[in-house]
Amino acid sequence: MADEKQEMKDRVYAELENVIDPELGVDIVNLGLIYDVDLDEKDNVKITMTLTSMGCPLAGTIVSDIKRALNDLREFGEIGEVDVDIVFSPPWDKSMMSRYAKIALGVADN
Repeated sequence: MADEKQEMKDRVYAELENVIDPELGVDIVNLGLIYDVDLDEKDNVKITMTLTSMGCPLAGTIVSDIKRALNDLREFGEIGEVDVDIVFSPPWDKSMMSRYAKIALGVADN
């Protein structure tokens, strides 16, 4: 059962890689904005994430894009409801980005 949950979490992460931050042009997973994906016993998905800044005007757009990206998994009954929880602790910083995102954005890897 734990293997099935992990496999579904991996699929959710893969779908989230299709959600592009509209300002930066890189997906939210590689930007390091996704802190956790949790599936409960009914396969409802809770995504804990952050934004690059507290006043990000595109928060609603990103949440809508997340739900749209996971819609196929919902329609086929593989997952239940999707809840997105935006948090600001710990605060996001450039060190959370993957190597791919740093290269794409020209950020020095320290």
